[in-house]
Amino acid sequence: MLFDEATLCKLERLALVASQVRAGVIKGERRSTKRGTSIEFADYRDYVRGDDLRRVDWNVYARLERPFIKLLEEEEDLAVHVLLDASRSMDYGEAETHKLRYAQRLAAALGYIALAAGDRLTLAALQDSAPVSQFGPARGRGFALRLLRFLESVAPGGATELDAALRSYALSAKRPGLVFLISDLFAPDGYQDGLAQFQGRGYEVTVLHVLAPEELDPQLAGDLRLIDSETGAPQDITLDGGLRDRYRARVRQWRDDIEAHALKRRINYLPISTATAWDELVLYQLRKRGLVG
Repeated sequence: MLFDEATLCKLERLALVASQVRAGVIKGERRSTKRGTSIEFADYRDYVRGDDLRRVDWNVYARLERPFIKLLEEEEDLAVHVLLDASRSMDYGEAETHKLRYAQRLAAALGYIALAAGDRLTLAALQDSAPVSQFGPARGRGFALRLLRFLESVAPGGATELDAALRSYALSAKRPGLVFLISDLFAPDGYQDGLAQFQGRGYEVTVLHVLAPEELDPQLAGDLRLIDSETGAPQDITLDGGLRDRYRARVRQWRDDIEAHALKRRINYLPISTATAWDELVLYQLRKRGLVG
């Protein structure tokens, strides 16, 4: 399993935060000051911090000793889209620092938080120029096991055509909301236009940029032949201290450029090393950045 019961209990206390979603797209009370006008009962969801106590069903609370919120037919919960880069370049690293495994756990955590809070979750694995598999849309904690099984089944493959894959998903998705892209961003065709497609349709975009420690600071030395994991193209190099310093500087500049672009476009950007414990990232760093609360 991607994580245990104790971790699930910690995640249940969290909720994803929407700060930029365009007014009028999300009508649920938790995300907007607007109230649904319908009086037709639709469903229940768990109470989360910040909900209006007047919407708690106190009769249910008296029986179960757990607070639930009544949803009306017209109300819509927050739509959450988690996009997981599953291309071959994500198949790198060892054990806990393996990029795809780390990304799967991060996607599972975000997905479970959404389901537990009653949000409407869709999760897609991206390879080549389009999503290759999809979970959801789903809402409610009852879908948690299916979510974990879906993520466990995702295997790396294909090349990274991130712009095309993002555009394809943005054009097919029906409900704007939060979108989380989890990727190493090794995309020769770029990613900026794809993210702009989401923003143009009213999504709030977060990019979680996942790299392995060896990609940030390689420990190799000597005469080497590097093989591109996606194209198979070889590159012969001699790696010494000077070249390693230049490589580290280029990586820092690359991430700085991504961050500058994100800041300009009001995209949430978080550079991540898989050496960081994933639960520390979710429970502390994402909360510090205001992405979960």
